Amino acid sequence: MSDNEQQARFEQIVLPHLDAAYNLARWLAGNDHDAEDIAQEACMRAFRFVSGCRNRDGRAWLLTIVRNTAFSWLKKNRPRSMVSIDDDEFAEIEDQNGAAGSFHNADKNALRTALESLPLEFREALVLRELEGLSYKEIAEVAEVPVGTVMSRLARARRQLQSALTQKEKV
Repeated sequence: MSDNEQQARFEQIVLPHLDAAYNLARWLAGNDHDAEDIAQEACMRAFRFVSGCRNRDGRAWLLTIVRNTAFSWLKKNRPRSMVSIDDDEFAEIEDQNGAAGSFHNADKNALRTALESLPLEFREALVLRELEGLSYKEIAEVAEVPVGTVMSRLARARRQLQSALTQKEKV
């Protein structure tokens, strides 16, 4: 692939999804400065490997790169934030209507605080589903986990988010 073809493919596949890439990096890193670094590094990686992208729109492909870049960055710079969650612990899926209602009707500052308090894997799943609109299958591809794991993470994230928002309302 020539340099011009590589650049054209990058512009076609990656550029339309830069906002989503930054948004995911922001929620995973927890601040704008680190998110900019992560998104930039992810775009550089995407450019290098754009010829290997088989996905037509490239959104899930790019978000996978952002996720992996963010996790590598966090592991190097903030190893304490990389706490793994045992998904067997969260196997049952509950009705999510109450949590979704709380999510969409919440005060923006309370919502941001509640989202930032979630464990990284839960925050990632919730951001990809609720803010980026990815399907369960797409989230599973990005996070490199089974769809059932995505469902359990989302259920647990919504429960914790609803609990945090309910606690905030009581204060």
